[in-house]
Amino acid sequence: MLNTEFTDLLKAVIRQPSVVSAEHSFFRVLQRELEERGAKVTWYEGLLVAQGSKPYSTMFSAHIDRHGLICTGPNEFQYAAFIAGNRTDLLNNSVSEELMTKITERFQSIPVFAYEPWSGAYRGNGVIKNSYVCEFRNNLIFEIDGLNDVVAGTPVAFKDKLSINNDRLEGQLDNVLTASAIVHLFSLGFQGTAFFTAQEEAGKSWRYLLEWFRRFGHSTNRLFVVDTSPFPSVEAANEQLLVLREKDANAAFNKEATKLVENLCTENNLSYVYKDRYVEEENKKLVAAGGHARSLGSTEMGRIIAASNGLVDGTTIQIPTSGYHTMQESASWESVDAFIKLLTDLSDET
Repeated sequence: MLNTEFTDLLKAVIRQPSVVSAEHSFFRVLQRELEERGAKVTWYEGLLVAQGSKPYSTMFSAHIDRHGLICTGPNEFQYAAFIAGNRTDLLNNSVSEELMTKITERFQSIPVFAYEPWSGAYRGNGVIKNSYVCEFRNNLIFEIDGLNDVVAGTPVAFKDKLSINNDRLEGQLDNVLTASAIVHLFSLGFQGTAFFTAQEEAGKSWRYLLEWFRRFGHSTNRLFVVDTSPFPSVEAANEQLLVLREKDANAAFNKEATKLVENLCTENNLSYVYKDRYVEEENKKLVAAGGHARSLGSTEMGRIIAASNGLVDGTTIQIPTSGYHTMQESASWESVDAFIKLLTDLSDET
C-alpha cells in the first residue's frame, strides 16, 4: 500500500497547472513543498534545483511539464509542446508525435482552464469541443467552448485530479508522478540533488540541465533520470514493476549505472524490463508483418549524454503506465511503491 503522505502530495500537485513552456507557477508549488521538507532550493532558467547536505552523492532528474494548449489566436488553441519546440508539423519521428496523431479524438469534451503562467492565477475555464490535424499547417488544432476572451500566448491546462481505481493511480501522470516521488524522497531523508526540468515534452529540458552541470558539476557526473514509460495496455504495463534502458534513439547509457539499478531490482525482487529491448522485439514482429519499425524513443538522458561530450552520464528509471499522454494515464500502486523503494536504496548506494 502506498504511503498516505505521498498520495496526499500527488493529489495536491496534480491539480496545479504546468503546461509545456508555462511551468513557472508549478516551480513555485514545488519550491514550497521542497523547502518544507528541508531542501535548499535554487531557481535557474527552465530548472529548479533542490539539494540536501550531500549534493553530489546521488542526482535525480524529473521533468515537470505536462501537455496542454497555448492560445494562438481568437478561439484557436494549439498543442503547447509543438509550439514550444518550434515544430509546425508532425513528422512522425518520435513516440509522442506518433501517439498524438492517433488520439486527437480522446480530447473531446475534456474540461480545461486558462491561467497566468508566472503566478498560476485562474483566467477562466472551458471544454474542448473539437480537435483535429489542420491540413494546411499539419498541426493539432483545438476549439474550446468558454474561452473566447483568452488572448494569444495564454496557456490552457487540462483540468486534472488524481483518481485511485482499484490498484491503480490515474490522471495526467506524465511526469507529475515521478516528480512527486522525488519530492517525497526528501521526506524520507534524501540528501542528494534533485533537478526538476521544464520543456522536456518540447525536447528542450536537457539544455537547461546541461547548463547547470557546466556551471557547477564535477568532471564526470552520474545522473539518474526518472519518468513514466508507455505501454499499449494495462496488462502490458503490469508485466513488470519498473522500466530500465540501456539506450534510446540518441545515445547509449552508462553501463555501470544501469547495472547498479538492475542489481538493486534483482536484490529486492522488483521485476523490470529493458524498454529498448522491448521495442526492438516488437519491431521485429512489426517488420515481419509488413509494418514499419518504431523509434526507440528520445529521452532527457539520451539527449544530455549525446550533447555533453562526456561531462554528464547516467541511466534512466521509469514507471510503466498505460494511456500515455491522456487524462487516463495510469500506473499500479505496486509499481510506484517499487519505484520509491528503488530510489531510496539507490540513494544509500551512491
